[in-house]
Amino acid sequence: MKVAIVGASGAVGQEFLRILAERNFPMDDLVLFGSERSAGKKYTFKGKEYEVKLLQHNDDFKDVDSPSQVRVVVHQPSLLRPSPNMVL
Repeated sequence: MKVAIVGASGAVGQEFLRILAERNFPMDDLVLFGSERSAGKKYTFKGKEYEVKLLQHNDDFKDVDSPSQVRVVVHQPSLLRPSPNMVL
């Protein structure tokens, strides 16, 4: 299974990586996506280095396992925060 994480360098993305490693989640490959600011950053996961790719095209997910399989989406829009000082 090929797994993709969008926002890999953010707090939620990093937590996903931590949990996947902790649970020894079975996967064949991992793709990390992020913004222009994050693109190019490198992270080590299970002894292998992965580089964050810029998410910019509709075909970025073409090799990621199909939507018919289980997937998780976390949406954390800053617009929903009542205060800029509130941590979600």
